[in-house]
Amino acid sequence: MSEAGQSAVSVTNVRRLSDAMREMKNAAADRADVVVEMREASRTRLELLAQELQPVFDDVPADDPTFDFAISSGEQPRLWIDAVAHVAMGRDRRTYRFVRDTRLGRVVLAESAEIAPVANQVTRYIAERLVERQRAVEGDVEPLPRGDKQEQETVAPTPNRSAWSSFFSGVAFVILGGIVGVATVVVAMWDRFPELDAFLSRF
Repeated sequence: MSEAGQSAVSVTNVRRLSDAMREMKNAAADRADVVVEMREASRTRLELLAQELQPVFDDVPADDPTFDFAISSGEQPRLWIDAVAHVAMGRDRRTYRFVRDTRLGRVVLAESAEIAPVANQVTRYIAERLVERQRAVEGDVEPLPRGDKQEQETVAPTPNRSAWSSFFSGVAFVILGGIVGVATVVVAMWDRFPELDAFLSRF
């Protein structure tokens, strides 16, 4: 094959490869545009749900760190309720899915193409979490000791009386021990000196 023919073939291949690469870039751009459009559509729907729930979010105490109430960015936007529950759009980008992550896996709490049912379920979930937190806080409070001040004053001197009782009991044990010791010595001497018994029998 001549040099002219080889150059013609190489130029043709370069043109075909460049055309194919251009087509691939255009296809990738189209797909990216579709992804962006879908992501924006999902975010817009979640913003509508957040607007529906705004009165509920406003009623939650501001000092409660449990809830997030924020829409995250990413390939799949999510409306976060707290650290384990969020709302995301389904694959059709029209269905709201309210899910919660548990130790046993992800649980779907509500799923609907309408905003109202999902908003109602989110409201119930927030109420349940608030009640659980309130019960936990109330359970940590210990009841105050009952009785008036006078009763507490009468009970307070008890340790002093108990200390004096222990002291006198100790003294009594010492005296009793001394008596027992003296009696033991007397009995021993009585057996050792029988003439003492004869002497005392005279009286």
